[in-house]
Amino acid sequence: MKKQLIRISVLQSSKIMTALYVVMGFLYTLMGIPMLIFGGKSLHIIGMIYLFGPVFAGIFGFIFFVIFAALYNALANWLGGVEVEVKDIPPQA
Repeated sequence: MKKQLIRISVLQSSKIMTALYVVMGFLYTLMGIPMLIFGGKSLHIIGMIYLFGPVFAGIFGFIFFVIFAALYNALANWLGGVEVEVKDIPPQA
């Protein structure tokens, strides 16, 4: 059975994506901590950028996903949404 995604909730989807970007940004923080501890002056600057990565990822992730969701909704209204194929599975006993 085919289903079509015709609209994305802009605010709710953006909140979820922001949370995912922040979580992924913490991976960069893990790379930045050794740079701050063991690095020279130039690596300290890069380490600080990595340290604040989750904040920047969250802010920019929210902004860009709001734009993406709004564009998707406009294009899906005009061209049709993404189609996915789903099937019902019987409940397990």
